[in-house]
Amino acid sequence: MTRLPNRSTQTLRLLAELLGSPRAWQHGYELSKATGLKSGTLYPILMRLADQGLLTSKWEGSDHPGVPPRHVYRLTPDGLAYARNQAESEPAPLGARVSRAKS
Repeated sequence: MTRLPNRSTQTLRLLAELLGSPRAWQHGYELSKATGLKSGTLYPILMRLADQGLLTSKWEGSDHPGVPPRHVYRLTPDGLAYARNQAESEPAPLGARVSRAKS
């Protein structure tokens, strides 16, 4: 049985970032920088959202020799709908929550 998506501040911050460019593939490092989430918090959230069918991921190779492939992530159609629903149901816009969290 799949767990329901977590509505933690960290998960909402990540969803808000992904919602900003919902069809773009994004690296974990970029998401970490944009959200301020450390890898020990970010990657478990990414894995959980992928397991729940809200994110899709793939390996992306590098054009530069010696640079290993990296995982990239983006919202699925269900994930996009969920992120939009969360953004609409929050008392303050997700973007404002992210700004306050970074302050």
